[in-house]
Amino acid sequence: MPPTESVLPPDASSMLALAARSMFHLFSSMSQGMFLVDRAGTIVWVNEGYRRFLPALGFSSIDEFQGHPVEEVIPNTQMRRVLETGEPILVDLLTNKAGTFVVSRIPLRQEDGQTIGAIGIVLFDQPETTLKPLIEKFALLQRDLDDARRELASQRSRALLHGDGGVGGGGQRRAKYTFASFIGTSAAALEVKRHARRAAQSSSPVLLLGETGTGKELLAHAIHLASARARGPFVSLNIAAVPDTLLEAEFFGVSPGAYTGADRRGRDGKFKLADGGTLFLDEIGDMPAALQAKLLRALQEGEIEPLGSNRLVPFDARVIAATSRDLPALVRQGRFREDLYYRLNVLPLKLPPLRERRGDIPALVEALSEDLAQRSGEAPPELTPDALALLAGQHWRGNIRELRNVLEQLAMRSDSQRVDAAEVRRVLAETGVAAIAAAAPEPLPEREGHAALLRPMAEQVAELEARAIAAAMAETGGNKLAAARLLGISRATLYGRLQHNT
Repeated sequence: MPPTESVLPPDASSMLALAARSMFHLFSSMSQGMFLVDRAGTIVWVNEGYRRFLPALGFSSIDEFQGHPVEEVIPNTQMRRVLETGEPILVDLLTNKAGTFVVSRIPLRQEDGQTIGAIGIVLFDQPETTLKPLIEKFALLQRDLDDARRELASQRSRALLHGDGGVGGGGQRRAKYTFASFIGTSAAALEVKRHARRAAQSSSPVLLLGETGTGKELLAHAIHLASARARGPFVSLNIAAVPDTLLEAEFFGVSPGAYTGADRRGRDGKFKLADGGTLFLDEIGDMPAALQAKLLRALQEGEIEPLGSNRLVPFDARVIAATSRDLPALVRQGRFREDLYYRLNVLPLKLPPLRERRGDIPALVEALSEDLAQRSGEAPPELTPDALALLAGQHWRGNIRELRNVLEQLAMRSDSQRVDAAEVRRVLAETGVAAIAAAAPEPLPEREGHAALLRPMAEQVAELEARAIAAAMAETGGNKLAAARLLGISRATLYGRLQHNT
């Protein structure tokens, strides 16, 4: 026993042992699942509650599950870290093929303080539902804080412009979005934010991959603001939007008098403007082959040569690149340098399309509608549950950008503050999108003269979720795995929802 710990009398020792057993049984019975590992990290005990996660992990029984090293059977677990450090991880999010869980990991120590094992506890197995009020409240507070920061930055900029300081090189460039701006509590959204937060702590290049409209630029802003470079500038360049002949000047700048018509004072390029901060290169897959070698050299050497100059200029900027194109395919076709690809692909992040995070669509609709209302000065339209369900069922090839466009058209074309599924279908048809009828349920009934929207939010969300699951099951002919993929949730989560709804 450690010398700082007092020796308990026999009756107190018995009470302490009883309390330990009681707490163990309490956690075992009240948690969603629990297991023990020994000092070697081998699973030695699993309670009955954990049994329901085993099929998704590839096991049919507890006996088959026990005896394996924990990291071999539970992807993304941090139990080994607890065993090595002896420090608990009291609350954490774990995402793997069984779903997304709120977990706790507690080391087991002998009287001499030596770690002999650890307990893993599943506190919640549906955090997107269980913790949704708390997450939404935090996201709202974070958005308010973001608004206050942007307003403060705007006030400072106005003060500078009115003579309270000088604005050189075009002024300070600032990031506008945080991780709270990436709206979503689905497993896919939480996973990409978790990896992005880790990327923010590194200085290595980040490569954001995903379809158009998935939020790559927003995430680049958030990574910058969560990094050690947050006080530095955030400079962005959309390569696809700049003519090839001007890209070199945009990247590296122009020395004074470099060519006829050039600015006599010269002009700094994006690399120099981003010095001390982050340079975001959007649509990197569209970069001309002739410029790729120069970009690679700049990234490797940390210095650039302005156009028309023979002087090397050092810079210190963290690069975040993004593309909606298949870079490995471009490499194979010889259209993108392989060495540049590996230089950028240090911390790749794949952003999920909207059809893989359908559960986030109601929150996205609310946030986008509020933003549109603030810009127009008019109250946002109210979508009926069947209209919302119809939106949740679309494929959204343009993702969030396409969803925003549809909402903006609904706001402009609707003669009423209340938008139903029929109006949504008309707008989708006019924009060339064929509405997926299976996702549109019947309108909710009126109750005692009040609209169905005057019910508790949790009740409406549960009903919408049940209808979305029913539509997915009908669309896939009852294939649960295909339905889970269509809904953007794990098979284990789908099984749990189906059992809950029966």
